[in-house]
Amino acid sequence: MTAVRVLTVDDQPLFRGVARDVIEATAGFELVGEASNGAECMEAVALLDPDLILLDVRMPGMTGIEVARRLGETHPKPVIVLISIEERSDVPSVEQLGSVPLVRKQDFGPRLLRRLWRDHGR
Repeated sequence: MTAVRVLTVDDQPLFRGVARDVIEATAGFELVGEASNGAECMEAVALLDPDLILLDVRMPGMTGIEVARRLGETHPKPVIVLISIEERSDVPSVEQLGSVPLVRKQDFGPRLLRRLWRDHGR
């Protein structure tokens, strides 16, 4: 079985570290890269061809919402999961992305990672 290739995108090094630890501790998942902003994410997706992108909603410059919209147009293959400290109802612009899941950072762990892939993976 091939591991799910994950790209983590967050402007906060602390959360990127937490995500790295969770991914490394979860069988069947492999961290293939990290990015700290939207522009880096767009480049990393083109270079790394991830299966799953964990994308922070609030980043300086290009927000996660804008990055997800652009990726949907240019790279429709990866599953995009938005990550935020806020609930979905507190991020009104997320509704324009339809079925893109949004999870709270404080809920992120191996069980949630596996469930996200099971429910949204291709």
